Amino acid sequence: MKRILSSVRDGRGFDIVLVAFPLAFLFLMAGLPLIYNVVMSFQEVDMFSLGTFSRPFVGFKNYTDLFAQPETWPILGNTVIFVLGSIAGQFLIGFGLALFFWVSFPGASWLRGLFLVSWVMPGLVVGAIWNWILSGDFGVLNFILKESGIISGNIFWRSDPHFSLYAVIIANVWLGTAFNMILLSVGLSGIPGDLYEAAELDGANAWQRFWTITLPMMRSTIGAIIALGLIFTLQQFDLFAAITSGGPNNSSNVTQYWAWDLSFRQYDFAKGATISVIMIVFVMFASVVYVRSTRHEVRG
Repeated sequence: MKRILSSVRDGRGFDIVLVAFPLAFLFLMAGLPLIYNVVMSFQEVDMFSLGTFSRPFVGFKNYTDLFAQPETWPILGNTVIFVLGSIAGQFLIGFGLALFFWVSFPGASWLRGLFLVSWVMPGLVVGAIWNWILSGDFGVLNFILKESGIISGNIFWRSDPHFSLYAVIIANVWLGTAFNMILLSVGLSGIPGDLYEAAELDGANAWQRFWTITLPMMRSTIGAIIALGLIFTLQQFDLFAAITSGGPNNSSNVTQYWAWDLSFRQYDFAKGATISVIMIVFVMFASVVYVRSTRHEVRG
């Protein structure tokens, strides 16, 4: 013990102390709740046994019962559509904006800063804004679509089962586009300009330079952005609570909102924990992709 205290006092063990405190904090605040949630998914839980850790063990019964429910597969399908639509929209629009701001022009930094407004706004605030934009009677989106001749009548984005999920996807794309734009801009700035000059001298056009230089050089950045997008999208809860509440008739319900609804509205804590564990598996997969995408980065 004296040797440990001595190493801390003379500075040689101070780095261990700096690492130990954050690790202890993470274990208490994140590790223990995670373990508790996983254990709960294998137990029989009700309101009376919620305060104790010792509960009847039921094995995989919660998982089999969950997948036997008729609403499970449609909600999982909604989650897949929401994740793919959000990631694709955020990435494509963000990449386009990153390429646009890659070309220097007067006021570019100020205009780029305006796009960051969506990123720093809380999800509930974004949901409230899009509630007005997506309103069926007086929404701005319906007005623009009618004036441009795309639609002839109002679309009730939030209450129509055919459009409710896409309403949340649109709002989430708007929310996350700026994040993609910033990371992709950083990746673009790291590509040496000499490569483009040499390719241009060899007669390569803009598309060929993009396909043979930009995309290969951005491979690790793109992988990291897609992995982070998957993690952030699976955590998105505020927009569903603010815009559709998972309705109507579960048409816009996704796993993260359903887990909250089962736990804190229906008080089926075991099923809510079960859904959370399933989501953890996908988040861990995305984390592995993110780590593999960034392992070749040079750290100074």
